[in-house]
Amino acid sequence: DGHDSQDPKQSPADMTAFVQNLLQQMQNRFQTMSDSIVTKNILLTCQICKLWNFFFLDVNALDDMGSRINELEQSINDLRAEMGVESSPSPATPAKPTEEITKEEGSA
Repeated sequence: DGHDSQDPKQSPADMTAFVQNLLQQMQNRFQTMSDSIVTKNILLTCQICKLWNFFFLDVNALDDMGSRINELEQSINDLRAEMGVESSPSPATPAKPTEEITKEEGSA
C-alpha cells in the first residue's frame, strides 16, 4: 500500500549520519563564536593599549615640557644675574598683593 517505502524507523546508519552532521554543525557554530570572541578580545586589547600609550606618552610629554620650562626659567634668571637685574619671582609662586603686605606690617 506504499507505506513500506517510508518506514518511520530509520536505519542505524542514517541515525549515525544525522548525529554526526548535527555534531559537525554544532562544532562549526562553536568555532565561529569562539573566533568572534577572540577577535573582539584582540580588538579590545588593542584599543586599551592605544589608550594607555596615549595617556602614558601624554604624561611624559607634560613632564618634559615642565622640565624645559624650568630650564628656560633658570636660564633667564642666570642672564638677569649676569646683567645685574634682580630676578622676578616665578609665576608658579605669585607675589603677595600689596594690601596683604601692608596689613601684615600694620599688625606687627
